[in-house]
Amino acid sequence: MRRFLPILLACLALLCGGLATAGPAQAEDNPPEQWRSYWVDAFNEGIYSPDQVSTLIDDALAVNANALIVQTARRYDCFCNRAQYPRTDAAVDPAPYDPLDEVIAQAHAAGLEVHAWVNVNTMWNSTTPPRSAEHVFNRHGPSATGADRWLNRKADGTELVGANAYVDPGHPDAVEYIVSAIRSIVREYDVDGINLDYIRYPDGSAQTTHSDWGYNEVSVERFQRATGRTDVPEPADQQWSDWRRDQVTGLVRRIYLGIWETDPQVRLSMDAITYGFGPQTTGGWETTRTYREVLQDWAGWLDEGIMDTVVAMNYKRDWDQDQARMYAEWSEFLADSQGDRQAVNGPALYLNSVSDSVRQANLALAPTAAGNTAAGWSGYSYANPSMDVPEQGREAEQDRLAEALTNGPDAPFAERAAVPGMPWKEAPEEGHVTGALTLRDGTPLDGAEVTLTPIFAAGGERTLRADGSGWFGFAHVDPGLYLARVDLPRGVVGVPVVPLKVGRGGIAEADFPAFRAVP
Repeated sequence: MRRFLPILLACLALLCGGLATAGPAQAEDNPPEQWRSYWVDAFNEGIYSPDQVSTLIDDALAVNANALIVQTARRYDCFCNRAQYPRTDAAVDPAPYDPLDEVIAQAHAAGLEVHAWVNVNTMWNSTTPPRSAEHVFNRHGPSATGADRWLNRKADGTELVGANAYVDPGHPDAVEYIVSAIRSIVREYDVDGINLDYIRYPDGSAQTTHSDWGYNEVSVERFQRATGRTDVPEPADQQWSDWRRDQVTGLVRRIYLGIWETDPQVRLSMDAITYGFGPQTTGGWETTRTYREVLQDWAGWLDEGIMDTVVAMNYKRDWDQDQARMYAEWSEFLADSQGDRQAVNGPALYLNSVSDSVRQANLALAPTAAGNTAAGWSGYSYANPSMDVPEQGREAEQDRLAEALTNGPDAPFAERAAVPGMPWKEAPEEGHVTGALTLRDGTPLDGAEVTLTPIFAAGGERTLRADGSGWFGFAHVDPGLYLARVDLPRGVVGVPVVPLKVGRGGIAEADFPAFRAVP
């Protein structure tokens, strides 16, 4: 019955159309803006065949969703055929079936957006290696040596946690691959957005006040060169924590501007950590586990404008008093942190009953004391719609959830809604600046400080550091004329200042000639 519901509703709409007044018709033509989505993971059924995709679309329409966050690059394997990531070994229908193509075709026909969910720093999670020789685990995992080894490492030397392997975001070659692979999805597929998961350092640190991860040899050497230190820093070292956090932020900035260059209308979203109590209890954003333990500064990314939409993994049990408080605190902080970007509240359906999930959905969308409201809701996950699935069955709970969200006495999604627009992309008032700093032999000026100074432009001076490949980028710069200046390290000479013009919606290149090393 569930799969025929959208057809039945469409027939009823046509039947009643002649009786409708102009008011409701206009409301349907101009629905309110509110993000509503499911996360659709690739470890469970949902996209393995065209029939599964059809069921997924029906289930999404049944809750009045308008978007799907579909796991596409799971562990550097792709549920697609044309990306830089190799095709997955999972038991999807054989090629030429392309899961991402199929989801896009069916979802767009039904009026749903598709956001390709990409796990950024999770390399592999099985004792059986991937079949593709090109897979990152096979080329840059445990069998690789020297700079070819991209594995993240703990301070005690641990690289694998069980079968789980991670990529170190402080390794420049890994960053290059990540950005290139994500851009390949944007280039090859008609996605509405890219959703970044695991854009952070791994879990499993001994303390919640710092991260034990980041000790890939290349990363440690880069930190030592940047700071002039010769020691291997302790996990709690503040300078080391700040440097590692900057590596994640730099990766986000590069992905954001890389997507803008490929297709400026594609939305960049990410899955935000909300461990423990919110900043209201812990003493501020920089004292949260998010900022200190996994080194993820998503509030800063919203503020800089390098993240269009934060989707918070606000996974809390409504029936547990402490966790209900955590959920409320993070919901408030999330809504109040949006600025001129967007934040979506993402509760865990699998930890709650249907009635609990309805309460959480209403709280997620309620105004805060400051009068702010989250941009929407995303349920985790499509595969597990409630904690009662083991007893009641998945399909029954899926139907109960849809009924409660759309027709129940407290239904938050009784009417359809549109995905919120992005005026900063649809009608941009700002531009961006990118560039690269290298020696004549191709050696990058890792960590060189670059300053952007307005000459005939609004706004103030901005400074940042080049990443491990020498790349740098300034996002959302006022239009006008600027000077870009690099603070050259000792022993390097060349032209340190170049002029450039920033236009609305474009990316201006700060074209520094290659520099020369001198004795």
